[in-house]
Amino acid sequence: MDYFDSYKEMLQLRGLTEHTLISYSTYIKAYLDYLNKTGIAPEKASWENMREFILCLQTERSLADRTINAVISQLRFFRIYVLHQNWDPYQIPFRKFDTYMPYVPEQDQVFKFISTIDDIKFKTLIILMYSAGLRSGEVRHLRYEDISRSQGRIHVARGKSRYDRYAVLSDRALNCLTDYWFACGRPRNYLFPSSQKRDGKEVPVSSQYMSSKIREHEDFLGWEHKITAHTFRHAFATHLYENGADLLTIKSLLGHRSLNSTTIYIHLAKKTLHQYPNPFDRMMETFE
Repeated sequence: MDYFDSYKEMLQLRGLTEHTLISYSTYIKAYLDYLNKTGIAPEKASWENMREFILCLQTERSLADRTINAVISQLRFFRIYVLHQNWDPYQIPFRKFDTYMPYVPEQDQVFKFISTIDDIKFKTLIILMYSAGLRSGEVRHLRYEDISRSQGRIHVARGKSRYDRYAVLSDRALNCLTDYWFACGRPRNYLFPSSQKRDGKEVPVSSQYMSSKIREHEDFLGWEHKITAHTFRHAFATHLYENGADLLTIKSLLGHRSLNSTTIYIHLAKKTLHQYPNPFDRMMETFE
């Protein structure tokens, strides 16, 4: 039995996205290699064997707690759907981890970052992420037909939450997109195709392309390496909230399923900190 092929087949049968298929295959292959070296068949592996693998993986690769949880999820999927064995969460519990507030640049910093980009393709990608609150994968996979000029909106097909939504298309973002489209060969399939093809087929630019271009531009500006592609989505929502938009509107534009995911922007927005009088200042004014 080819366990890895069976695992990938079950992932596909579950209807998981391509991104999930790739990410869910990373550590199972390492797990199967680990068992092969120790001479243990996967169906005979004990809870102790799995715990040893996780600890070994954490030591060798210095994995964060979030990543360890992803490894545990993959082991759980493999055991249930490939080996048809039970899963005991008390044997391998998920890790608890600290939650940190994401970095959000000021509006003038976003302006400086965008206005100093010379590469029109990279510039347009950043503009769309910031002006529409798109995820990196969403903007990279945009197609020509997803842009509605007359209605001023962007069709986001099967985003992270597995359902379609519409994002806002600002007038100035549309102007930039139009300039890019004419300058870069009028792409009719993916709006931002990669220069390389896969099996002879056109593919969108990669996440690695985005990350490297952002890092290069930070270096050009002499900035610390704080910005990621997702930073511009956070900045869009935070600045929108600071400009007076309500959370339900922001939730809809971002494609969040739960309002709990959107409330983080209350904490990130500057206006939240200074919107109401500080009780200490009010007390001192009253009794001084």
